Amino acid sequence: MAGWYEVNRASDGQYRFVLKAGNGEVILNSELYKTKASAMNGIASVQKNSPDDVRYERLMSKNDKAYFNLKAANHQVIGTSQLYASVQSRDKGIESVQNNGSSDTIKDQTV
Repeated sequence: MAGWYEVNRASDGQYRFVLKAGNGEVILNSELYKTKASAMNGIASVQKNSPDDVRYERLMSKNDKAYFNLKAANHQVIGTSQLYASVQSRDKGIESVQNNGSSDTIKDQTV
């Protein structure tokens, strides 16, 4: 099964989206957006940028957990991963976003 996006509303009324892999696991989290249209633009940016390896910023947290940011061409962060126990796990997460990011399935949880 292919991955999909879910658009949700936060408790403060703002919007966010997640990208889920085919197994339902969240592989990318967006920032908060003031409008649903902005969140949808964020999804379009992930769809466009996710296949390109140079768009991934590979990082380590303060507690030595690996994670990544997906950035647009303007260097703005589009989405952030979970924290991974190893660099190898993080790299598999990037591969999953590259494989699932082009999905055009969007589940709107705000209606």
